[in-house]
Amino acid sequence: MTFSIVAFDPANGDLGVAVQSKFPNVGVSIPFARAGVGAVATQAYCNTGYGPRGLALLANGASPHQAIEILTGGDGQRDYRQLGIIDASGRAAGFTGARCFDWAGELQGRCCAAQGNTLAGPAVVQNMVRTFEQEQGALAERLMAALHAGQAGGGDRRGQQSAALLVVRAGGGYGGFDDRYADISVYDHPNPIVELERLYAIHRLTYFRSDPQNLVRINGAIANELQQILHARGFYQGVVTGVADDATRKALRDFMGWENYDERIREDDLIDLEVLADMREKHALWLKAHARNG
Repeated sequence: MTFSIVAFDPANGDLGVAVQSKFPNVGVSIPFARAGVGAVATQAYCNTGYGPRGLALLANGASPHQAIEILTGGDGQRDYRQLGIIDASGRAAGFTGARCFDWAGELQGRCCAAQGNTLAGPAVVQNMVRTFEQEQGALAERLMAALHAGQAGGGDRRGQQSAALLVVRAGGGYGGFDDRYADISVYDHPNPIVELERLYAIHRLTYFRSDPQNLVRINGAIANELQQILHARGFYQGVVTGVADDATRKALRDFMGWENYDERIREDDLIDLEVLADMREKHALWLKAHARNG
């Protein structure tokens, strides 16, 4: 009913899970992860207790293989279960019960493990591992690329319905208060992997902090543009001077909070190019709507 991948990024310590299923709201039952510890995908008549218990075992020194042996050893329904586990060293292991719907199986790769049941065939997990290993970039993006590859290999024989992405990073959550770097779930959608990517783009702009490479100084041209946008929206009351003075910076800060760019608000004279591009796009839409209503 499901295919998933658990993975670790040795470059920054990120851990994550991505999953797609012909089952609604799969994000509430399958992916579990904890920064600095590991990630677990529990599926196929899933025992949701495998998630927190598996992470606790890893945190107390068990290897993924040992954790699976302990979790499944005392479960009378183990033949109906499937899971994949990876730890914060990149060690991975999987388990597929003998009574999971065919095709069912798992494959471990470099810093990843893919598993699935009720699949079109082994190409699903093979594609996922190969794609994850070949892809470059952020862990979340590599995980979603792996889901696409699994779907291209035939995916769930019953079709698609829901998907989820969970990536954890120490201090990576909103405001740095928790480790939920990305936690996105598609409850019910005809193309859930594509929808997951759309939601990730929104999440990335809203919750991720600025990439230093995307920061530019607010010069005269940018200040002029910002003042026009902020004045039209009622946040800047002064004249358009093209000078990023205190009034302009305060108006920009207030506007960024209003538009949910919280994590990218700054106290200096720099602005994030991704924020600026989104402001331009949204302002163009606002002008069109204002013109129609005016």
